[in-house]
Amino acid sequence: MSDSIRYHILKQIQENPHSTQRELAKSAGISLGKTNYCLRSFIEKGLIKANNFKKSSNKSSYSYILTPKGIEEKAKVTYRFLKQKMAEYESLKQEIEELQKEAQIPDE
Repeated sequence: MSDSIRYHILKQIQENPHSTQRELAKSAGISLGKTNYCLRSFIEKGLIKANNFKKSSNKSSYSYILTPKGIEEKAKVTYRFLKQKMAEYESLKQEIEELQKEAQIPDE
């Protein structure tokens, strides 16, 4: 699973523990099945806990909570994801500068 997916799911869970799997899937830009797989993986690794709402009429409702290990992992993933995005930004910036030079009409 990519750092982008890990980052978006962990961030969404931290911001809104009551997010549905559909909301998590949309946030990460992945399928519902892949989201379910990721959540199971996070639970197995001890990064998140899933709590079922016992008083809810919808027994399939869960809240996902980052564990201390999950908070630490989110910080690491955020750092790696930021480095990746910064590298992409620098590359894109350089490409834009080259295109701007190429597009300039020479003075006559």
